Amino acid sequence: MDRKKLVLLLGALIIAIGTAFGARTIFAGGAAPDAEAAQPTGPRVLVAKRALTAGTIITADALGFQPWPKELVQDAYFIDGEADMNALLGTVVRYPITAGEPVTQGSLVAPGDRGFLAAALGPGMRAVTVPVSAITGVAGFVFAGDRVDLVLTQDVSGEGEGESLKTAETVLRNLRVLATDQMVEKTTDENGKTEVSEFRTVTLEVTPKIAEKVAVAQTIGTISLVLRSLADSPAELERAVAAGDVQLPANATPEQEEKMLKAAMGRPIDKGTTFVTGGDVSRFQRTTVPTRAPERREAAPYQPAPARAAPSSGGNDAPVYTGPSVRVTRGKETEQASVSAKANSTAILSSQSNGMRRAGPTLPSAGATVIN
Repeated sequence: MDRKKLVLLLGALIIAIGTAFGARTIFAGGAAPDAEAAQPTGPRVLVAKRALTAGTIITADALGFQPWPKELVQDAYFIDGEADMNALLGTVVRYPITAGEPVTQGSLVAPGDRGFLAAALGPGMRAVTVPVSAITGVAGFVFAGDRVDLVLTQDVSGEGEGESLKTAETVLRNLRVLATDQMVEKTTDENGKTEVSEFRTVTLEVTPKIAEKVAVAQTIGTISLVLRSLADSPAELERAVAAGDVQLPANATPEQEEKMLKAAMGRPIDKGTTFVTGGDVSRFQRTTVPTRAPERREAAPYQPAPARAAPSSGGNDAPVYTGPSVRVTRGKETEQASVSAKANSTAILSSQSNGMRRAGPTLPSAGATVIN
């Protein structure tokens, strides 16, 4: 290759390299900048972290502050720096709030406000209060929002067969605690730790039928509360779905199914109760109910039959009598006469032999005769 061709080739190579660098610079400089999400620059307002249904008791993980456009902030919102988040713990949601929706002052009901307990109840539910002690109330480790089982302990006595039957029965399950000693929020000390205190009463959320059962259970024996695990409710729900107790429509949306499952998971249970007798705990205790002695009934004293009124004839009321008697009719006149048993039998035989017309047993006299 001669020198002239080599110079031309090197010149073309240099031009190509320069063109490539120039094109790269043009495309790199014209590239669109990375898109960045616009963040609101307004104040931080209190919003719901998850969907809150009516009657939900507010806890620390239910609400949080979030930046909000300044032009959309309303006076009813809770503003960060102006509202105390701790003061809202234990309040109850009055109206449903969707996830991410700002919480307004009218949507929460504080303890002591009018209608607080009614707002805490779910649709169709009732509130019932039961007495407890340090032993029957889980030593104070029960707070509003927890779920408990109700155990009834009683002695079943009999006659003539030794000791009574001692038994404990789980009569109700999955009951939501509304308040303990009229308190719905957890008390904390100066270090922020939850204080455990004894209480004497517990208010539970139940159905109308279960409220009747709780009222009767208080008169039978001693009521004890058993704290449930948070993992028990989903397990109970799975068993209810498998058993067919919870029916889900085939055309239901995922949101509808979730709502129905949450309602079923929070429903009190009064079926499938279990029990333990004294014989299951100790070999020296009974396992059966003592028999009861048969009741003795005294014979009622003899009382004569009440007097009966004779049927009327011809519009005349017959007199009341207490012994054997006959009614003699002659033409249109009727009269009553008492007779002995012997005379009564003689009259019947005589009337039958003579072939006289009668409406009943007759005497051998003129006219129709009726014997009562």
